Amino acid sequence: MFFRREKPAVHTFDSRLGDLRGKGFSVAPKGAGTAVALRDGCAAVLKDAGATVEIEKTGVLIGNAIGVLTHGGYQVYFETSAGERRAGTAAQLKALHAFDEDLREALGLTSLYNEGLGTTNGRHLYDRVRDRDQGKKPVFSVR
Repeated sequence: MFFRREKPAVHTFDSRLGDLRGKGFSVAPKGAGTAVALRDGCAAVLKDAGATVEIEKTGVLIGNAIGVLTHGGYQVYFETSAGERRAGTAAQLKALHAFDEDLREALGLTSLYNEGLGTTNGRHLYDRVRDRDQGKKPVFSVR
């Protein structure tokens, strides 16, 4: 007898979004090749990256914006692109962690060890180097 290898399933961006809907996520298209996934007060911006789906940012909904988890050294808070900040609660951090894990599983993405331990911060703003997370090189002056 002949044994045939099964052809690997080729998933498209739309089929991955359909998988998310089947797992209890609300998905709204945001433009060509991008979408927003929502569940339990958490949201993620998804981008079509060819054979896979890329997660651009995840966070908690603050109004109509997504608040990205930021570590300020003294406190963990959620910050929107407009600059609005809200302190992160334990319930929000647990919900965000569960959201992120379920999202990665539904999209077929790899979940890293350190991400499985708990919620990871998108930004760290507790050191003394200004604009480090904005991609600007620090300017030092010598006197």
